[in-house]
Amino acid sequence: MSRSRNLLIGVALAALAAGPAAADRLGLGRPALPEEIDAWDVAVLPDGTGLRPGSGDVMTGEEVFAEKCASCHGDFAEGIDNWPVLAGGIGSLTDRRPVKTIGSYWPHLSTVWDYIHRSMPFGAAQTVTVDETYAITAFLLYSNGLVEDDFVLSNENFGDIVLPNREGFYPDDRPETEYPLFRAEPCMTDCAESVEITKRAVDLNVTPTDPDGKPAGTLPPITLAAVAPETEGAAAAEPQAPAEETAEADAPETESDAAADPAADPALVAAGEAAFRKCAACHKVGEGARNAVGPALNGIVGRPAGTVEGFRYSKALTDMAAGGLVWDDAALHGFLENPRQFMRGTAMSFPGVRDEGERTALIAYLASLGE
Repeated sequence: MSRSRNLLIGVALAALAAGPAAADRLGLGRPALPEEIDAWDVAVLPDGTGLRPGSGDVMTGEEVFAEKCASCHGDFAEGIDNWPVLAGGIGSLTDRRPVKTIGSYWPHLSTVWDYIHRSMPFGAAQTVTVDETYAITAFLLYSNGLVEDDFVLSNENFGDIVLPNREGFYPDDRPETEYPLFRAEPCMTDCAESVEITKRAVDLNVTPTDPDGKPAGTLPPITLAAVAPETEGAAAAEPQAPAEETAEADAPETESDAAADPAADPALVAAGEAAFRKCAACHKVGEGARNAVGPALNGIVGRPAGTVEGFRYSKALTDMAAGGLVWDDAALHGFLENPRQFMRGTAMSFPGVRDEGERTALIAYLASLGE
């Protein structure tokens, strides 16, 4: 009886669903107005479709970026803690640890504008105005060395900007090229002729070693020296230092020894290395360092300005270099304290290091790098 009843109810519901009452609108809501659709449709396509009319310049962008973005991305887009770095890294995509930024990795400027306008700043999305978005985007282009400091970005010249990695992307062909490599029948028995140890932990440099190359914790051999018994009333003989060490210790201290080079102070160099992290987004140092947004800084201390091979300097720097600028201690202090005051028109967006001790440490670290 209950089965027949359920069947009748199902037939009745199907009839109601097919009737004109269900086919007509339910009378709820209204069509969205064009301005309402426009407010939600904020996507910007690579060809510029969807851009809002407006403009913004680099200097305004620097101010807005400092107010709304720098707390996460740093004053000059170098990234803080685990927040993304947005400048530098050009030419690093083939490195073991590439630096993926707007200048080195992103293919389209429309993605930059769209993401800022749609999603930034974190926790306060869509509070950046259209003109502020243009200004921030212009500042990020400048931070990546792609435009000059007087550049103005607008919807009219937006399409003229081509990011360096625009041609670096291609269709994902892994289903055809890679997936078949992992779909073969796995070998379960007799897969290799023999099994042997080919590497040990020490060979792979995962075991710490002492300065003499031995694994850390290896005890040195113990040498037992024969000690003559003391005679009653005799004083124990003092151990004698080697003649060369004695002569060196007795030698008078020279004036150069008394005034040690601060660059040789390990603690100062270490402090400078830590402070250099804020510079690393644009400048590379160490073995194999290459020019990035800024020139590589190996051997910069004491070098004539504008002489790093292969780097395109701003007119402001080349003019001062022609006037004999040398990156000695005084010049580096002046430039690092306030780059734009020291060198009017410099392309470096870094605001400067106000603390003298931090500048001294930075210079000591740079001096320790050599060529």
